[in-house]
Amino acid sequence: MPLLFLLYVVNFLDRVNVAYAALEMTHDLNFSDKVFGLGAGIFFAGYLLLEIPGALIVERWSARKWIARIMLSWGFVTMLMALVHTAHQFYGARFSLGVAESGFFTGILVYIRHWFVQEDRAKAVALLMSAIPLSNIFGSPLAGLILRVHWLGLAGWRWLFILEGLPAIFLGVAVLFLLTDRPKDAEWLTAGEREYLVARLEREDQQQTSTTATWRVLLRPAILVLVASYFLQFTGAYGLLYWLPTLLKRASGLPTLTVTLLVSIPYLASLTSQLVNGWHSDRTGERRRHAALPVFVAALALAILASRAGGLGQTVVLYTVASAGLYAYLGPFWAHTSGQLKGMAAAAATGSINAIGSIGGFAGPYIVGALNTHTGNPKAGVMCLTGCAALSGLLLLMPNRPQELNPLATP
Repeated sequence: MPLLFLLYVVNFLDRVNVAYAALEMTHDLNFSDKVFGLGAGIFFAGYLLLEIPGALIVERWSARKWIARIMLSWGFVTMLMALVHTAHQFYGARFSLGVAESGFFTGILVYIRHWFVQEDRAKAVALLMSAIPLSNIFGSPLAGLILRVHWLGLAGWRWLFILEGLPAIFLGVAVLFLLTDRPKDAEWLTAGEREYLVARLEREDQQQTSTTATWRVLLRPAILVLVASYFLQFTGAYGLLYWLPTLLKRASGLPTLTVTLLVSIPYLASLTSQLVNGWHSDRTGERRRHAALPVFVAALALAILASRAGGLGQTVVLYTVASAGLYAYLGPFWAHTSGQLKGMAAAAATGSINAIGSIGGFAGPYIVGALNTHTGNPKAGVMCLTGCAALSGLLLLMPNRPQELNPLATP
């Protein structure tokens, strides 16, 4: 887990550093909010391409080799982002980065199924996904410092892409030597530990639902509801993620470095909420309410932001609550979806939920940017994110019909 955690921190730094680069880049390149929103979101158009195949590759082939290939690819593409000068170049670079990163997250989720028993998976996924807020806790002030440099005549935002692309390349090589594909291959475990873990995981697979066709699983109503919920959560989370630095800068008028320091506050709360909610979900064995209730809290905070004007302190507090709620959803949600189906069906279901749900990563940033451009009022975009968060929670609380309980058992 420490290595996976580090990989995901670097992954998210490279995925969202454009949110901090935007504080200077949009002015330098004369990009409108709509252009930036489209470029930020188009990442996910490329990201969709290998999500399901990537999960199946990890199931059948090697997580170690697949993850290393992805990291080397995205590291080089991130550095190429420094060469952007036009809107179309921006779109192309972001799309290419999405293709390069595609299959990384679902591959790791499948990999976690190969190592962690069911009752520990919410904690494992919550720990993994705590890399999202942690990458912003440290990435925000780091970005603020890098944005101030102008080495070799290049603007700071260009150096942001160059310097944050390098760690992915180094770690991609390290993964080939440090990651172990399955417990049976782990020489650092004793023979007894290997035998126990392999037997326990195989027993869970035998107890879980068997399916006759991998792709038929994806059309079952229980799966489609999860896809819709994840899509809406993704829309809200990424709409907030990519626009939060810009929204705070416009609301406060503070210098860039100060804004990046303020942005770290919501993600510090998000880190805590993810770990605590994942731990409590595992302790109680309950998943759906642990995922749904935090996004309801997030929706309430966003609704207050959209409906009334407040000072900087109130604005930061409400964004903090919204962010904490949106990220607390992730651990219990993925624990709810993973491990309930066996083998290839589980890998395909994981990949499809993340792939289709990830379309929200395109929708959120683009909708906020388009609404900002057309209305001249950032509250319109925030209200849209409010509705997405609320609907995401409602879908998770929908009662399953009896015939739907087998595809994904609900603790």
